[in-house]
Amino acid sequence: MCIQSGEWVTISNIKKVLRRYAKSLRMRLLLILLLVGLIPLNLLKQGILENYEKQTISQRAAQIRSQCQMIADQLCESGYMHGGGSELIETELSQLGSLYRGRVVIVNSNFRIIKDTYSIDEGKMIIAEEVLRCFEGDEEDSYSSNSEFLEVTVPVRDGVTLEMEGVMIISVPTNDIRTGRAELGSTVFVLQVVLTLIVLAAAFYAARLLVKPFGKVTASLEEMRGTFMEEDISIPDYTETELLSEAYNRMLKRMKVQEDSRQEFVSNVSHELKTPLTSMKVLADSLVAQAEQGEVPNELYREFMTDIAEEIDRENKIITDLLSLVKMDKKSSDINIKETNINDLIELILKRLRPIAAKSNVELVLESFKPIIAQVDETKLTLALSNLVENGIKYNRENGWVHVSLNVDNNFFYVKVEDSGIGIPQEDQEHIFERFYRVDKSHSREIGGTGLGLAITRSAVLMHHGAVRVYSKEGEGTTFTVRIPLKYVP
Repeated sequence: MCIQSGEWVTISNIKKVLRRYAKSLRMRLLLILLLVGLIPLNLLKQGILENYEKQTISQRAAQIRSQCQMIADQLCESGYMHGGGSELIETELSQLGSLYRGRVVIVNSNFRIIKDTYSIDEGKMIIAEEVLRCFEGDEEDSYSSNSEFLEVTVPVRDGVTLEMEGVMIISVPTNDIRTGRAELGSTVFVLQVVLTLIVLAAAFYAARLLVKPFGKVTASLEEMRGTFMEEDISIPDYTETELLSEAYNRMLKRMKVQEDSRQEFVSNVSHELKTPLTSMKVLADSLVAQAEQGEVPNELYREFMTDIAEEIDRENKIITDLLSLVKMDKKSSDINIKETNINDLIELILKRLRPIAAKSNVELVLESFKPIIAQVDETKLTLALSNLVENGIKYNRENGWVHVSLNVDNNFFYVKVEDSGIGIPQEDQEHIFERFYRVDKSHSREIGGTGLGLAITRSAVLMHHGAVRVYSKEGEGTTFTVRIPLKYVP
């Protein structure tokens, strides 16, 4: 048999549709509601049939017992239990057996059968469990749906002394009761089918009704595909859908903030990269214009080329910081953690920055209280702390100082960078860790600031699950405090 490609596509589509419906909430709710509805129906059916059988057996047993009791009273009065014959009793016993199409057996006090309407076991001894129980005063009826027989035992007592003279046993078939149960079962089955259809329709409608709010959520999400909705979505039908809407609205707000931040970042990057390029183009065009008019003086040429070199350095600094920031934005799995001597790390950082500090007549001081070994990414932490110390140098005063202190407790180590610089205005302190944010843009450009250093520092510290804080007063100086766990926990 050959299956064409079109048939394969059709079969595949059918499988996809079936899998989709099998996974759908509507289908699962439908199945649950069906089970909830059909299980009670089946239990009800079983209960009706069992109750019918129980009640019918109980009524028949009561009728038989009543009739047997009347005969049992005559058995003692007539002396039948002691060998006395009675045609009347014989007739009544035969009629009783015929009435119920059953067998009547009479047992005397010696456990001997003195009468058997089937004439099978007369004269025989019988020590059956039900006989013994009856002699002890227990008059329980015995019935089993498997045996299809009802057995009733009735004590035969002396009317005066109330002593046990024997036991009367009647065993009757219950075919008619089973037939009646079967007929009732057929009727109940028809009713069950009707109720099942009703339950199916109700379950389908209920499942559709319950799932409908989630369709509203999907529709709302489809409406905002590719864009951000100005209004929040709200599906208050259920607590779950309301919570879902609220969670989505919060996520949407975060996405909008991220999107705005991304656009602002791209805009800032474009502006920061464009500014040096524009300056270099203006300088280059000026040189070309001067050359077209005649020979360019050496001093002017040297000045222009020096300015171009400075702009190139600035461009390179911006690109380097951007690359560092991009690396910081990667997953924490990219972090290279190893045990590091923090004291040696800080000393190395200060050693590299001392020439810059000396050029600006800024004194670098290190105060270390205890030796510290911590699990850190040496490269990223070096970059973060270098930015703090370098900022302290750049934004300082003539003959100022930068004080770096190192301390530790049981769980964290602390790096404090204090300077005697110009300080940060109160209104700017909450923004200084934002990308491209500069307190004094003109001064930042003069000293080569990109507005990315503190953003890099914050990202590096957060990657170590640490925290960075700033305390500053304008005109008096700034203090940065970094707290990082001694042990890195991914």
